Amino acid sequence: MPVITLEEKQLNLFSDLSLTPAPRTETLVMSADALAKWKAQIVEYQQQVRQSQAPKQATLFDIAPAYCDPEAIDPLLLQLVPMAFYRMPADSPGEACLYFIVDSAAGLILYVGETCRSSKRWKGIHDCKDYIASYQDLHYRYGLPTAVNAAFWWDAPVQRKARQELELNLILKWRSPFNKENWERWGQPFK
Repeated sequence: MPVITLEEKQLNLFSDLSLTPAPRTETLVMSADALAKWKAQIVEYQQQVRQSQAPKQATLFDIAPAYCDPEAIDPLLLQLVPMAFYRMPADSPGEACLYFIVDSAAGLILYVGETCRSSKRWKGIHDCKDYIASYQDLHYRYGLPTAVNAAFWWDAPVQRKARQELELNLILKWRSPFNKENWERWGQPFK
């Protein structure tokens, strides 16, 4: 009985084609100067928001303030936690909250998010993790200071629709650059 080798069993349909990989395009990297200007524009805008008070509407009757007033939430005044917070063991799925990703070295609000499960939201896939890593890598490349942390606002509504509405109001108020709603304004240098 003749022995059939593996090469004889399997036909090679592409034997006459050269399989060279397509040339890779070089990834553009923001310069240190461009990074500084990008951050300065955002910080300037966010500082103006912090310093300007939203107009208060006068009323004839005493009305209780809105439970979740976006004007009353300043992410830069919340207690910061390290970005590795989601790696810590948790004995529950967590609570509803709004969370903010902040570069406290620059006084810069990078991202606004909401969740009903504070202990689980960041354990899985989250695009913002990649933006943060790219942002930090660029700072390390140029020897620039950065301190990316998270901050939580625990008074968020439990109802999803109300929480998402508050989140959107804060995204639009602070114009946080890692939120897709603001990419047209600030670009997407860290995707």
